[in-house]
Amino acid sequence: MTRTIKKAAERRKEIIRAARKHFQTKDYRKLTMQELMDKLGIAKGTLYHHFSSKGEILEAVVEDMVDDELTKKTELLKANKELSALEKLKLLVTEDSMERDNEQLLENLHHPDNALIHARHIARFLIRLAPLYAEVIAEGCKEGVFKTEYPLECAEFLLAGVQFLTDVGFYPWDMKHLERRINAFPVLIEVQLSAPKGSFGFLNKR
Repeated sequence: MTRTIKKAAERRKEIIRAARKHFQTKDYRKLTMQELMDKLGIAKGTLYHHFSSKGEILEAVVEDMVDDELTKKTELLKANKELSALEKLKLLVTEDSMERDNEQLLENLHHPDNALIHARHIARFLIRLAPLYAEVIAEGCKEGVFKTEYPLECAEFLLAGVQFLTDVGFYPWDMKHLERRINAFPVLIEVQLSAPKGSFGFLNKR
């Protein structure tokens, strides 16, 4: 029984990774289930055993992408554990490979048909990544550079605000709105964390 489950999980992962690679270079709307079957060399029944639609595959791909980002950021912090909390937070923010490596894939989420998956992507990003940011914020509180009784909630507000208020695919914000918010983010974060003035000035230099 255990071997069968493992094989099924491995096959599902294989499908997700193949689809993810395809979505990174090709318009989601142009990918067919038959194309995926041909690419993987699997039967129709095998593919539909794991996924009932292309939308389900896209959602699984997005989940896989977020999980990978969490792994990368976790390893990044482990490799730089000697840094201060503020330096770690800067590293988490600036070393963001998800958008860079998955530009076409994320663009696929901007299609109106994928609005629900897009919303779930933002929620999953928040749920999975906020605890990691919260650990760093809590560390900063111990160092005396931050001051808050709610590190997790601060992390959630920060990530949710940035994700939603700068995502032109989720809502067509114009440059006036984007620039206004981007200019305000460093100060708002400093206030929320009671951080020294200018601590997050690097956000406007990205």
